[in-house]
Amino acid sequence: MKKSTQLLKKYYKQMLLVRRFEEKCVELYAQEHIRGFLHLYIGQEAIAVGVMDALTPDDSVLTTYRDHGQALVRGVSPNAVMAELYGKLEGCSRGRGGSMHLFDAATRFYGGSAIVGAGLPLAVGIALADKMKKQNNVTVCFFGDGAVAEGEFHESLNLAALWNLPILFVCENNLYGMGTALELSESQTDLAKKAASYKITSSKVDGMRVLDVAKAAKAAVAEIKKGNGPFFLECLAYRFRGHSMFDAELYRDKKEVDEWKKKDPITLFTNELKKMKALEELDLQEIEEEVSSIIDEAVLFAQNGTLEPIEDLKKFIYATEAEDE
Repeated sequence: MKKSTQLLKKYYKQMLLVRRFEEKCVELYAQEHIRGFLHLYIGQEAIAVGVMDALTPDDSVLTTYRDHGQALVRGVSPNAVMAELYGKLEGCSRGRGGSMHLFDAATRFYGGSAIVGAGLPLAVGIALADKMKKQNNVTVCFFGDGAVAEGEFHESLNLAALWNLPILFVCENNLYGMGTALELSESQTDLAKKAASYKITSSKVDGMRVLDVAKAAKAAVAEIKKGNGPFFLECLAYRFRGHSMFDAELYRDKKEVDEWKKKDPITLFTNELKKMKALEELDLQEIEEEVSSIIDEAVLFAQNGTLEPIEDLKKFIYATEAEDE
């Protein structure tokens, strides 16, 4: 089916928003406005955009500590995300979570975790709850190739298959778990085969091409909502920056990075749009300006935000306290 110009514009704007947002974060980190850990999604934008388009507001999303892209595309306010990175009370996690722990209940974005693979068992729990309530929702769990070495990965896939749960497992295979190459840590590097071993339907897609990801994700979600159980989607991609802002990137050849940058998802999609004559240069420029304005507003919002009062820092630690609020 031919994509509408409006949808194509949405894809482009979402990918550009994630890219420009994170580029601004790099600047702000260097200026020490953003502190702590910062894991960038640059290079993988097509995955978040393509997968999220297959979801409804009632579906749930869990992700990794590299979660800015998913949060922004899911609809978490850029203001709230930036304020969170600044550690401000107006942040989506009240400034308590920072970059790795974005959370927004209103969009059913149950966020990231500093623990590798931690979202997988949580996804099983949410999907099980939906199934027990007979709600035809899908839970999407994003994770990296590094997570497949964790016990949670195998336990979660096994239970999801055993209980026929409505989960879309999205493996963002960027070839490196922190600083360890996939080919040096896994005897089986075809990750989709690992899912197949649990009798889970799986497919692989070029994670640098947003239209391919969107098509694959919609097909997967459709199968899940028919009651056909979990689905495993492996998206082959590449992160253009280091594992985190502390990463000296001594484990991969610069030539490799440069070769992958030729497959930049935004550049590839821009070329497709021009070839399809879907968008003109003026359209692209207007979107660029709109995104720039959104980010400027987010930075100003975060800068003007407030720090949580010291006397409130012990709140929300215990469930009973939260209930009393």
